[in-house]
Amino acid sequence: MKHPEAVVDEDWEYRRLQLPPGVSRRAAATQLSINAEYGGWELSTVRLYSDGTRRVWLRRKRQPATALPEVLI
Repeated sequence: MKHPEAVVDEDWEYRRLQLPPGVSRRAAATQLSINAEYGGWELSTVRLYSDGTRRVWLRRKRQPATALPEVLI
């Protein structure tokens, strides 16, 4: 575990993102699509809270030989 928002296990690397209440569904989808396209991340879990905050967990396969870019958001 690198820091509280990143978790690495044997096969996967996970990152937690928090999107504030003012972010529209379309803007959130665009940000997540950019991370998927350029960072190799895929959506693992999304939680939408009553105040409009979204907590998102992204994951990607670990590839020790290749350095992938960090989350772009």
